[in-house]
Amino acid sequence: MALYEHIFLARQDVSQQQVEELTAALTEILAAGGGKVTKNEYWGLKGLSYRIRKNRKAHYTLLNIDAAAPAVAEMERQMRINEDILRFMTVRVDELEEGPSAMMQKRDRDDRDGGDRGGRPDRGGDRGGFGGERRPRRF
Repeated sequence: MALYEHIFLARQDVSQQQVEELTAALTEILAAGGGKVTKNEYWGLKGLSYRIRKNRKAHYTLLNIDAAAPAVAEMERQMRINEDILRFMTVRVDELEEGPSAMMQKRDRDDRDGGDRGGRPDRGGDRGGFGGERRPRRF
């Protein structure tokens, strides 16, 4: 069987519980085809870069799948029919990541070096234009 990473976006109008029920239904479709979901991550309600079917936000969910291609094709067919799913993407991978995905890892600005400058190096000097005395213009 092949390994896949699958991400889908559900409408902002549905609740988190409905997204979890939708994920369970997709897992059952894969199980009926002889596959299994090894990891299920709900990333939350996030803003979209652009509007999709009049939605500005969407519920993001990641599934790591170990299944045959026909089972994944059937899952995608069911997703095209469902009106609550805005977009989805399935990518075949050589191996699945273990542990939390990059979206679930804690990212904190305070942990980065650089203090209050946001990680940028100090350039030194004052911000007063010419940096001291002014030189005459040459024509």
